Amino acid sequence: MNPEDEALGRSRGGFSTKLHIACDGKGRPLCVVLTPGQRHGSTQLEGVLDAVRIPRPEGSPGRPRKRPAHLLADRGYSFESCRRLLRRRGISHTIPERKDQKERRERHPGRRPGFDREAYRRRNVVERCVNRLKQWHGVATRYEKRAVNYRAMVVIAALMMWLPS
Repeated sequence: MNPEDEALGRSRGGFSTKLHIACDGKGRPLCVVLTPGQRHGSTQLEGVLDAVRIPRPEGSPGRPRKRPAHLLADRGYSFESCRRLLRRRGISHTIPERKDQKERRERHPGRRPGFDREAYRRRNVVERCVNRLKQWHGVATRYEKRAVNYRAMVVIAALMMWLPS
């Protein structure tokens, strides 16, 4: 069994798994991708976007949308490759620049990426979504040996978040 295949990564504390989540504006998960804990989030952006299925409003016909209207992400996704992927897919985004990018632009002026401060304030919805998922003990502490079992636990917790209160 390869730890990479089971979304297990080594850290000083032992094995770890990272959840990459896309959620809607109400904090409900749209998709979950598992990776080893040491894997950087920006490498999984394409996989997360491929897994997104946005449900249509009640009563409207058609299949779920596969493309979000807007994406909010933190500085970890502030790479040209991520921005290029989002432009190619026609997804508007709000991603703050990293400090080194700002300094480089001061030395070599150019067009800076647009940044909507008001829209970025809503990014905490994703953090709250992760927090609500981690309230489930089985999600917060991974006891499952197999990645498919752990993902099933996360999906069940996500489904519970979609149920009306």
